[in-house]
Amino acid sequence: MTDPGASGTGRARTRGPRRPPGRISPEAMAAARGGAVEGLDWLGRPPEANADLLVRLVMLVTRFLLFGVFRFRISVEGRELLPRAGGYTVVAAGHRGWMDPLVVLHVLPLEPRVWFLGSGPSTFGSRWREALIRRLGGLLPVWRGGVGVEQHIRAARAVLGNGGVFAQMPEGTVSGPVGRIGPFRIGAALIALRTGAPIVLLAIAGTEELYLGRRMAARILPPTTARELLGESWDGALPAEGSRAELDLARELTDRFAERLGPVVEEIHPATVDPPDQPRRFRERLTWLLLRKGRLDRDIPDESGEPGA
Repeated sequence: MTDPGASGTGRARTRGPRRPPGRISPEAMAAARGGAVEGLDWLGRPPEANADLLVRLVMLVTRFLLFGVFRFRISVEGRELLPRAGGYTVVAAGHRGWMDPLVVLHVLPLEPRVWFLGSGPSTFGSRWREALIRRLGGLLPVWRGGVGVEQHIRAARAVLGNGGVFAQMPEGTVSGPVGRIGPFRIGAALIALRTGAPIVLLAIAGTEELYLGRRMAARILPPTTARELLGESWDGALPAEGSRAELDLARELTDRFAERLGPVVEEIHPATVDPPDQPRRFRERLTWLLLRKGRLDRDIPDESGEPGA
């Protein structure tokens, strides 16, 4: 077919490969729904720590799909370090795809249940999916430009108070360098400071692209606390909520998260890299299976100003 606007030459214009569409603004998605309803207000019930029959059935089917049909393989280290009971938080990185929450669920026991502070725009691709997730539980959504951190601290306290596990991925996006962590947001640190709950740091690698037989890795670090991570730089006294001092302390704790997780992600990532001639069947379809398709920035500059690998 010729391009009628091609200067009257009648020759077809050469077209390159079409780039993926840009992501829909989370604010626009929230506005279309009548506003951002987050956390417990969205869930409409207390976050339970027990897994009912439907949850167990869905997890069984999910495991069959992931490990039987897709043949994913996840190497896990450190399960013996997990606390015996709930009431703790998980801070996980690097976050590079839709598989990351499922890696967390694979790493941790089915009970006590894990509740994620997760992105509403990334998860609610359709009304039926949102309805199913609300029924199953396990997600407390956050919307960029939403109602603020107090809602999520309230949700975390409810999960921990009921004996559940509260999980966060402080990068807040699946964009970022492969085999390294990206910048962390301070929300996870604020929640850790205000709840005082034990903290389990979890390193994840190999989820940036998915295909049949994909290898992934996860390593659980020994449980810790905000007091232990901050060390002598903190006397243990909590600053006033919402104060500049609290934000500064949260930023320092966020740096400690990154210092612990960054080297571990880099250490476990090489074991997930297949040779260039390894078949990558259904890579496009599986990588975007549960993500709204769009451009991902994998070239975040490092400290030298060079793009990441």
